Amino acid sequence: MAKPKLTKLELQVLEALWQKGACSVREIQETFPEPGRPAYTTVQTVVYRLERKQALRCVKRISNANIFEAVISRRDAQRRFVDDLLAIFGGRAKLVMVHLVESGELTLEDVKEAEKALKHSARKEKPQ
Repeated sequence: MAKPKLTKLELQVLEALWQKGACSVREIQETFPEPGRPAYTTVQTVVYRLERKQALRCVKRISNANIFEAVISRRDAQRRFVDDLLAIFGGRAKLVMVHLVESGELTLEDVKEAEKALKHSARKEKPQ
């Protein structure tokens, strides 16, 4: 299955499902902070759009409420988002890293963690 592109609002809906588990459109809507909370019908539209994208699914129906759960994991969604971000930078991670350093968002701890991941990845790639 192709990975769906997700909007900010779609990610927020999925975040509600990842945190709470299966829930209704109303329960999803209530996870948004009161000032600026999207209308019920807006959340409903996003939920059904995510269902068409196969990012979530209806798992049961209680009375007239459908209960939904996420199909894609938070990690898969994050990876897709990072892939899309890198595509904006022409696939060059160096440009993203430079920006993170200049903005102060990248810490020494982040660099050490990335270095560990690189070493681990290099070990996995070595022929046995």
